Amino acid sequence: MSAAEDPESAELLERIGWAQIMANEKRTGRRNFWIAFAFMLPAILMVAVILHAPVVYNVYLSFTKWKKFTGLDEYAGFDNYIKLVDNRFFSDALYNTSLWVGASIVFPLLFGLGLAVFLRGVAFENTIKTIIFLPRILAPTAVGVIWFYVYAPSGVVNRFLSFFSGGEVDIGWLYQAETITPAIIVTFVWQTVGLVMVLILLGLAAIPKDPLEAARIDGASNTQIFAHIILPLLLPTLLVVTILSVLAGFTVFDLLWVMGVSFPDQRTLSLAVFMYFEAFGKGSWAFGSAIAVVIGIVALSVTWVQAYLQTRADRLTK
Repeated sequence: MSAAEDPESAELLERIGWAQIMANEKRTGRRNFWIAFAFMLPAILMVAVILHAPVVYNVYLSFTKWKKFTGLDEYAGFDNYIKLVDNRFFSDALYNTSLWVGASIVFPLLFGLGLAVFLRGVAFENTIKTIIFLPRILAPTAVGVIWFYVYAPSGVVNRFLSFFSGGEVDIGWLYQAETITPAIIVTFVWQTVGLVMVLILLGLAAIPKDPLEAARIDGASNTQIFAHIILPLLLPTLLVVTILSVLAGFTVFDLLWVMGVSFPDQRTLSLAVFMYFEAFGKGSWAFGSAIAVVIGIVALSVTWVQAYLQTRADRLTK
């Protein structure tokens, strides 16, 4: 029964001034909202100007025929996107990018998970973790330059192999189509595995102790505890790591550009490198913008799918 149907309740509400209280609450809520909005407005404007405006402008640019310093002279419709599909390098760039995305997910995740699990409780744990994380603070360009000389014909890798083989090893790791991609993937994993390890360590620290202790009391082995308790509870963290890895794989540029100078057999021509080469190398800004739009659409689509899976995983673990 509502207050309108109950005279006594209606009289009580009128006596305590319920209508006035609700009106005051609404005015307070509106005032708080506009105060909060006023504080957020500078950040909103900054994000809109620095991030959103260039994205919108890039999308618009992809529908024009703008060349370098010639202006937005003509509307092109979907010509740039049709040209992109017909370009002979696009399939190579798409394949290489897919390969990089897969490598950026699998190898850092496996090594990071293994390090996070097996380094817990060992001697000098913090020192070892610091050493593993240290490459992450280096700029990707600096990492590329360092490993470029590591893979040089007279570099550390060939000298190491020569020492154990007993003969002179002279392999051009970055100049052969069969070796350049694995070589750069090793460099990428070396730089990123530390961050993945730290994120997984945070996820492991958040796992409650009670289920683990109950499983040990019931006689479960460490493998069973990891497979049936730790891994399912760690799934949301692993999905976050996967999303970050996907974005890193789609946008990888520094290592490929610095280490893959000669691009043997187009093995290091990712979509990001392809975009840079077309826009800044050839001056085809509109065509480069179309490539950037494709990268954004694919990356956002994959990220959306992973975010959906993460939401499902959060529901299953609660």
